[in-house]
Amino acid sequence: MLITRPQKAAEETAARVAARGFRPIIAPLLEIRAVPAALPPADRLQAILVTSGHAIATLPEACHAVPLLAVGDATATRARRAGHAHVLSAAADAAALAALAERACTPGGGPLLLAVGQGQGTDLAADLARRGFTVLRREVYAALAVAALPDAVRLALAEERVRAAMFFSAATAEGFVRLCADSDLSSRLKATDALAISARTAAALAPLPFRRVRVALHPNHDELLALLA
Repeated sequence: MLITRPQKAAEETAARVAARGFRPIIAPLLEIRAVPAALPPADRLQAILVTSGHAIATLPEACHAVPLLAVGDATATRARRAGHAHVLSAAADAAALAALAERACTPGGGPLLLAVGQGQGTDLAADLARRGFTVLRREVYAALAVAALPDAVRLALAEERVRAAMFFSAATAEGFVRLCADSDLSSRLKATDALAISARTAAALAPLPFRRVRVALHPNHDELLALLA
């Protein structure tokens, strides 16, 4: 079972995959790096919104007392483990996160810090602004594409030993398409299923001849794992 998440997140998924009786193999297709960001003082904020667990480690300790709204349960769990005291989960996607903010926060009650990756979160920020919130969007990390697949992964794909490949974002799907083309591995996927977290992720995989592409019922970690049943 191929897992294409960044290394730390992939290790968490690998443990859950192994518990279901599959043999995981990890191919991190993105490298996560923190980037300098001018964050507002924590005591000015009504709440912090995060669309990925990758943002959690970039938040200073002063933010731990500020309510944090997470896009999904896995991100919420990571926030609690990092020390955030007041965490709510939208348990879905960016639209659900905006709706959660509308229920949990008050327009005019102080700005919302939207901590995201480079190039991400603009639609969510606009949605929140339409709901009357002041949004401080800050890019706190970068997701950089890797240059090559790990040797063990290339060999497993070449020998057609990968039963299924899990994709947690359109960016990782696009990177996998590129790396398979570069390694001349595209033709080796006809017996492999692709498990995609969203329709957008599935669409990014269209150039590859997977046996089939299955999409999670809801765009979260648990629903993607449910496709293993």
